[in-house]
Amino acid sequence: MTDEADYIRRILDGEPKLFSFFLERYSRPIYSLIIQLVPNHEDAEELTQDTFVKAFRKLDAFKNDCSFSTWLYRIAYNTAISATRKRRIVFPVLDENVVGNIPDETIDAFFENDDNEELLQRLEQAIDYLNSEEKALITLYYMEEKSVSDVASILELSTDNVKVKLFRVRKKLYEWIKRKDDESR
Repeated sequence: MTDEADYIRRILDGEPKLFSFFLERYSRPIYSLIIQLVPNHEDAEELTQDTFVKAFRKLDAFKNDCSFSTWLYRIAYNTAISATRKRRIVFPVLDENVVGNIPDETIDAFFENDDNEELLQRLEQAIDYLNSEEKALITLYYMEEKSVSDVASILELSTDNVKVKLFRVRKKLYEWIKRKDDESR
C-alpha cells in the first residue's frame, strides 16, 4: 500500500508518532495470531507489544520485498515461537500413518459444512492440539485470510510446503475431532 510506504518513509524521516497508524491497523490481527500460539492472554498481549517494538526498531530494515503486514506477521510469528520454545510446550502426538491414511474425499466432505456452528466449535477445540506452526498456518490462512504465498513468506516456507502442511493439518483436525467424538460415546 502506498500510504503504508509513505508512513514508513515519514517515520524514518523523524515522525515516530506516525507509527500509531500501524498499531491501530494491525494490533488486533497480530494479537489474533499470537493468542493462537501462546494460550495465555497476558503473554499474548506482551508479545504483541514486543512485536511492535521490534518492528519499530527494525523499521529501517524493511526492504519492501513483501508487504508491510507480511513483514510484521513474520516478526510476530518469530516472537511468539521464541516464547513457546522457552516454555517448552508439549503437544499431543498423532500417529502419522493414521493421519496419512485418511482419504482426501473424507476430509473434503467433513469440512464442506463449515457454516455448521457445532463443527466450528469442535474445530476450535481441536486447534488446541496442534503445534505452534500448525496453529499459525490455520490462523494465517483461514482466519486472517492470508494468501498461500503470504503464509509461506511469514513462516519462511515454500508455497508447496504450505499447501502440503495445510492439507495435513486439516487431516489432523479431522482425526482429533473424530477421536473426541469416539471418546464421548
